[in-house]
Amino acid sequence: MSDLSIKAALAVIATSAVAPVFAADYVQPPVVIEEPVVVEQPVEFGGWYIRGDVDYHKSKMRGSEYITYGAPCGPGCGGAGVGGTKSFDKTELKSTFSIGAGVGYQLNRYFRTDLTLDYWSKSKFKGSTSDDGNYGCGSPTIPCQSVDRAKMSALVLLANAYVDLGTWNGLTPYVGAGIGGAHIKWGDLENDANVGYAVHKGSKNWRFAYALMAGASYCLTENTMIDAGYRFSRINGGRMFEYNGAGPGFDKGFNTHEVRAGLRYNFGGASQCAQPETAVYVPEPIYTK
Repeated sequence: MSDLSIKAALAVIATSAVAPVFAADYVQPPVVIEEPVVVEQPVEFGGWYIRGDVDYHKSKMRGSEYITYGAPCGPGCGGAGVGGTKSFDKTELKSTFSIGAGVGYQLNRYFRTDLTLDYWSKSKFKGSTSDDGNYGCGSPTIPCQSVDRAKMSALVLLANAYVDLGTWNGLTPYVGAGIGGAHIKWGDLENDANVGYAVHKGSKNWRFAYALMAGASYCLTENTMIDAGYRFSRINGGRMFEYNGAGPGFDKGFNTHEVRAGLRYNFGGASQCAQPETAVYVPEPIYTK
């Protein structure tokens, strides 16, 4: 073997022996992998909902009156009867229930509107009157007294707006107001007097109405909420019954206190019950130097 071949062979052997040493000294840089990041996507509020409600309410009449007509009377009343307007001495409407339904729209997290229609079941009316004879009833020495009975029902149509005050653990308090009209239907008035018995045909008519409300809703599911609250409504006066010897009669309207409960169903989960959507971001591996 020539000297050149021997030198080449020694060089290869030397290189092979040194290479592992260099490889052992070289360390690859560590790989840093960041933890995945969960990002919440904000809820896009705004969507339609429907609602159903029941209530128990007490209405208080702000007064009632009827027209009387003069008639001759005996000594002591001035000779001739005097016609005019008389008020009921006492009036009372019994408590009753109502059912209602509505459709609304959630504009954003804090504001919504709806249109509601409630049917008030028949409430019993009881009133009393008295007359000293100068109004064509009885005589000055035999006053006319009566007990009057009827029933009143109503349809209440309101456009409402609400402010939701925030949501804590699924509970959302709110305040609101509504404006609209009420269709009042009076049944026949039975007038049972000590001088006779008469029936006055009841009247029905539309009147202006408004309401103020406060309450809270609670999430049952992502789309369903239970709603409970209080509503004060005021209805203007109108004709109550027709003429029959006396009349017509008029009520001066109602102040009504309502305790309400119901359900709201939101289409698309756009209410306070909607859970924010999440997205998982996985960053690329980072090699340190």
